[in-house]
Amino acid sequence: MMEGILGSETPLLLSALDGEPQVSIRYNPFKVTARPEGEGVPWNRYGYYLSERPIFTFDPLFHAGQYYVQEAASMFVGHLFEGATEGAEGLRLLDLCAAPGGKTTLYSAQVGLEGLVVANEPVRNRAKVLAENVRKWGLGNVAVAMNDPHAIAEALPEWFDVVAVDAPCSGEGMFRKDDRARAEWSPEAVRMCAQRQRSILSDAWEALRPGGVLIYSTCTFNRAEDEEQVEWLTEEFDTEVVEIDIDPDWGITLSEAAGHTCYHFYPHRSRGEGLFAVVLRKAERRSKQRPTRARRTALIAAPKREVSELQRWVEGGEAMRFATAGDRYFGYYAHQMEEMSYVSDRLNVIYSGVCMGQMFGGKLRPDHALALFHDLSASVPRTELSRAEAMAYMRRESPAEIAAKMNEGIGALCYEGATIGWAKRIGARINNMLPTDLRVLTKESEEEIWQE
Repeated sequence: MMEGILGSETPLLLSALDGEPQVSIRYNPFKVTARPEGEGVPWNRYGYYLSERPIFTFDPLFHAGQYYVQEAASMFVGHLFEGATEGAEGLRLLDLCAAPGGKTTLYSAQVGLEGLVVANEPVRNRAKVLAENVRKWGLGNVAVAMNDPHAIAEALPEWFDVVAVDAPCSGEGMFRKDDRARAEWSPEAVRMCAQRQRSILSDAWEALRPGGVLIYSTCTFNRAEDEEQVEWLTEEFDTEVVEIDIDPDWGITLSEAAGHTCYHFYPHRSRGEGLFAVVLRKAERRSKQRPTRARRTALIAAPKREVSELQRWVEGGEAMRFATAGDRYFGYYAHQMEEMSYVSDRLNVIYSGVCMGQMFGGKLRPDHALALFHDLSASVPRTELSRAEAMAYMRRESPAEIAAKMNEGIGALCYEGATIGWAKRIGARINNMLPTDLRVLTKESEEEIWQE
């Protein structure tokens, strides 16, 4: 198959797929104020290559949402987003196949706090991972949904300015990174993926407003899941070409499908794993967008008597709105509140905005998500920890050394200025408030951590 695409270059690709994957991260621009040192990923201003792979589990800054570990080629969709939207603000973006959250966190930073991302994952255990990564990223502009794509198209027709489909695929581009991708590949798997992708793309197109853009990507090489899908889209729907500038030095291979430029990352040509991507615009016409019936009222406005208590935990609290969902309180930027409610009433939303916590006697018991929120109030008491203390906290231990540093009551614990969670000092001891499912299970000495 690859000889039909790359010809005599095929041995170079196969050799690259037997090599070591390049490690890269993307830092959170809403939490990291100074650019890190290192070699940048050329197509994403927040991406950096690492010379070797550290054990991210033992880095408190990873747990604080200061950066996301993301393969470099995957960051290219951010370049497509920027080129296609030309700096437009307040955009609604649907990430239709979002787990585990790499592209969701990328898009949430790029739409900014004025925009809104709906990140969807229909599989429950994958949706939970997605929601956890959204909490850790901590921007408060994401709603995590768990719906079939067709249900979203029916509930929110022509509602989104951008729809991103990082489609389930045969995974050829991940052969270097994931042995399971090699083991599970077959020509039949390619055909099944291509069929499924067309169903997802149809729903994505229905959810996209006229004039909006579709970003379609896969981590595979074959034409059936790549160029042939673009040709099918162009035959079925009114598409328009979007021109994107790229640097020839990036090593991206261009192809053409029905007049649209397609972008391929081959590991022997570019510094990343395999990726295919394309961006198409939905032709302008009269929109058939219509309000749809709400399934329920998911978010209930917080009682006025509790709003002042909630406001004091976040910067600019007067510009935020608060609501209850079940027994927890959630915070939203005021300009997003109406849209968040609209989405939550129509989809199965499992997380949105920032979870503030629970109220007891008029006082907030803060949720872990609030500790990781980028707009946590500067007035919240903070205690700076050493690295050893921070990792003891992440193992859900309660060292006396931390208690000795804290004031009485609930306070935020920090490492290198980044908040990693809550603890409550009671007398000479602390209650570690880290959620049990986030506990780091392995205990290593400092020397072992860095040697490995």
